[in-house]
Amino acid sequence: MIAESARTTLESKLSRIVGAYAARPDTSAVQFVLTSPSRAWRWEWGSPDAPRHYFIASTTKLYVTALIMQLRAEGLVHLDDPAATYVGAPVMAGIHVLNGIDYSGQITVRELLAHTSGIGDYFEQRRRDGSTTIGRALQQDFGWTFSEVLRITKEELAPRFAPSSPGKAFYSDTNYQLLGLIIERLTDLTYEEALQERIIAPLELRSTYPFTRASLDHYDSVAPMLYGKRKVNIRHAMASVRADGGIVSTADDGIAFLDAFMNGRLFPAEYLRELQEEWRAIFPPLAYGLGMMRFALPRYYTLFTKVPPMVGHSGASGAVLYYVPALDLYIAGSVNQIKQRSLSYNVMTRLVMACQELF
Repeated sequence: MIAESARTTLESKLSRIVGAYAARPDTSAVQFVLTSPSRAWRWEWGSPDAPRHYFIASTTKLYVTALIMQLRAEGLVHLDDPAATYVGAPVMAGIHVLNGIDYSGQITVRELLAHTSGIGDYFEQRRRDGSTTIGRALQQDFGWTFSEVLRITKEELAPRFAPSSPGKAFYSDTNYQLLGLIIERLTDLTYEEALQERIIAPLELRSTYPFTRASLDHYDSVAPMLYGKRKVNIRHAMASVRADGGIVSTADDGIAFLDAFMNGRLFPAEYLRELQEEWRAIFPPLAYGLGMMRFALPRYYTLFTKVPPMVGHSGASGAVLYYVPALDLYIAGSVNQIKQRSLSYNVMTRLVMACQELF
């Protein structure tokens, strides 16, 4: 428990921090929820009259990881099997050819989860003409299919390294498009149906749903995303990312999901240690384990105050969903900013530091 005076001081400080970010012209519909179960403490802040739903973007990958771990527990998938075992050789054929060597058939489910496959990233990696899929969508919204993801990856992108090259990871949304297909092949459901039946319904996440072509009319009811100070309309793109970033949720639902993820209510608890056994740098200070992220700041980032590591995931929309083991603290929220991706980490770090001072 937190003493009443400390609680008042802490919550006042947290409100000032988030309020200052919400007042900026480059944030939108800012909201955050923090909870510490062992202290029976919860705090929330949301921009007045703003939508509570937001695009969680790549935080979706954490939900995909949970689905794969469920299928693993059921004996339906083995992480060290080639992905081609589940999606078929034609899907994988030609997706990873490096220096004349075709690794496509060797790439495993584990390598997809850990971003150690070396497969090109259809979403943010530059194509031969210098453009990116997200860059094109920000200029003029459009949608795509899984077949187009494969075509872009196979024909317009170069792999980054051989699968499981020591110490290497390359963040590729194509990996999770493939994992989405594995889920579909093993469940005889669409990825979205599996998500609903296996995670959303059991956890009663009433404010969480996959954004699809059938959801296009709901785009304006979700917190608007900004690119710098410009509001963007990328509804068709967001309906296309699917397993690599297509979930809409709220901070409350995010906390409920992450609590279940971290405490064995979605898949066997013993898997969690394996997910965190080895961290590889992707976008320092972010590192990737097996299907989840780790955010760990060097001390010089925060004037030599040590900020404890956080595990979970975040997304390019400005969404964060992390657990701080050293503090028993969950944090979920978004600033809904695509261009300035450091903003969400800055506000999250300041909130965690404030909690650390008074816990």
